[in-house]
Amino acid sequence: MSFLGILVVLAIIIIYLSIVIVQQGTVAVVTIFGKYSRVLGPGLNFKIPFIEVIYRRISIQNRSVELAFQAITADQANVNFKAMLVYSVLNQQEETIKNVAFKFIDEASFMQALIRTIEGSIRSFVATKRQSEILALRSEIIEHVKAQLDTLLESWGYHLTDLQLNDIAFDEVIMRSMAQVVASSNLKAAAENEGQALLITKTKAAEAEGNAIKISAEAEKTASQLRGQGVALFREEVAKGMAESAKVMTEAKLDASLILFSIWTEAIKHFAENGNGNVIFLDGSTEGMEKTMKQLLAVETMNSGSARIIVPPSDDAGRTTQGGSTPGGSTRR
Repeated sequence: MSFLGILVVLAIIIIYLSIVIVQQGTVAVVTIFGKYSRVLGPGLNFKIPFIEVIYRRISIQNRSVELAFQAITADQANVNFKAMLVYSVLNQQEETIKNVAFKFIDEASFMQALIRTIEGSIRSFVATKRQSEILALRSEIIEHVKAQLDTLLESWGYHLTDLQLNDIAFDEVIMRSMAQVVASSNLKAAAENEGQALLITKTKAAEAEGNAIKISAEAEKTASQLRGQGVALFREEVAKGMAESAKVMTEAKLDASLILFSIWTEAIKHFAENGNGNVIFLDGSTEGMEKTMKQLLAVETMNSGSARIIVPPSDDAGRTTQGGSTPGGSTRR
């Protein structure tokens, strides 16, 4: 091979070693004899062969990792966490890229430090809480971790984009006891609701019954008043009619006992029609009828503004007793 050919081959090798292609979403850190030199961005770049060296290629895209660890609460309950962490390089500034490239010896060391830091932050928070509080503190745990890690991760050149606690679970024994507590609470609430509903139902029924009794009593009171007024009016009208009839018959010089005889026959007819087979004892003696007629004729001597009729009472056998009054008393107008 001629000297020219050798030069051509050396030139090709040098050009090849000088070309650096950086993928999109990635930057390359260049060192000279082990010392930081510069950062190469995505695309076609050139470096000095044998002098500049690509120390590390760093992805500036978001990265994620899943975590699974255990923590202990203040009341000594084991809590199992499953989390997903999303992080990325803070920015593409030179100082940030230098921190990412040189803070840790490799990517594995950085991931170990990051995971252990997050686990320690969550464990320190959980250790101050009781097991009954943990499930309701999901968002508070995340905020606590972010507040503690933001400054630390920035010093490493990274940024915590998101932290999600996908699962928070207790040991099986604790889960069963918690389920029993929830079930008993639900049963208690259901019993209380049922008792309240029954109380309301009975109260409403008692109120309705009381209102019905009140309405019935008012109606009975009104009916009794009306019946009393009707009886009083009936007796008043009977007294008027009998007094007027007795007066007319006296003026016509007729025997007023015809009035009693007419009433007597009408009464017997009414008893026969409506007696329903019952036995009724009546005083049909002449003495009783004469006494009643004397009382009716005495009405004529009273003022026209008032009238009084006294009907003689009868004994248990239905006979009229002397000097008595009717069980209903007297009727005044």
